[in-house]
Amino acid sequence: MKKVLITGANGWIGRNVLQPLLEKGYEVHATSTKVVDSSPTQYNWYHVNLLHFQDIKEVMKQVRPTHLLHLAWEATPGQYWMSKVNYRWVQSSIELISHFVDYGGQRVVVAGTCAEYDWNYGYLTEETTPCSYKTPYAASKNALRALVHSFSELVGLSYSWGRVFFLYGPNEHPRRLVPSVISSIRQKEEILCTHGEQYRDFLHVKDVANAFIALLESDIQGTVNIASGQPVQVKELILKIANKLGYDQPIQFGAIPYPENESYFMVANTERLKRIVRFSPEYTLDSGLEDSIRWWKE
Repeated sequence: MKKVLITGANGWIGRNVLQPLLEKGYEVHATSTKVVDSSPTQYNWYHVNLLHFQDIKEVMKQVRPTHLLHLAWEATPGQYWMSKVNYRWVQSSIELISHFVDYGGQRVVVAGTCAEYDWNYGYLTEETTPCSYKTPYAASKNALRALVHSFSELVGLSYSWGRVFFLYGPNEHPRRLVPSVISSIRQKEEILCTHGEQYRDFLHVKDVANAFIALLESDIQGTVNIASGQPVQVKELILKIANKLGYDQPIQFGAIPYPENESYFMVANTERLKRIVRFSPEYTLDSGLEDSIRWWKE
């Protein structure tokens, strides 16, 4: 039987992979740094601190998974880009994957990030766009990816690396763009934004989760962008939310300074995701935003 261990399973993406993996016939084992209610009992939960090497060894010895979906990382908004904890996650992730192999693991998929790229190149492609090492987050993710690639070749491990772009959807942190706009409108507050002229690549969190599952079930090796491949201007996205909520007041574009040296245009090349993994998103931007608005209303 296929047995999957999911790290960061109580996180934003993690919560969206549990049921689909169960429905695909996996025995689902899930780790979280927080104590999680173990019902429903079809999920096997483990309270694990992945920065403690002994915890890693014990859970791997107990579960002995065939598949590993490694989603856990430092993700505190406003902190994770520059946090020194990023370097510890490189160490713990190598420890995790090493023990996974020791106990018979066959296929690992790791969550990467579009922050690994140099955004100045705009159209970001897995095999040709230069990488960035400007922040601890970007440098650590790039370092881990290189190490996992080398280790997998050495021991014959099947692996893939999913580079996630801009997510949105239910359960999103309230300080992020989409929920902050929804909240401001519903609370009848001013909407303060940058100029909004920058283009970004957004994908609904459930589609991101399903893309990771598709990667886990495939045998594709190496890096795959997980994104829509459709750039949207941030101003357009904000206006779509306002329109869907019937908001007809002026939006304060330009009230927040745009970060210096940040690219105006970035979008993922999604050819590998579409043609090789054969993945297609379920949500359009409109249906995804409507899903987010519905969730925040409820």
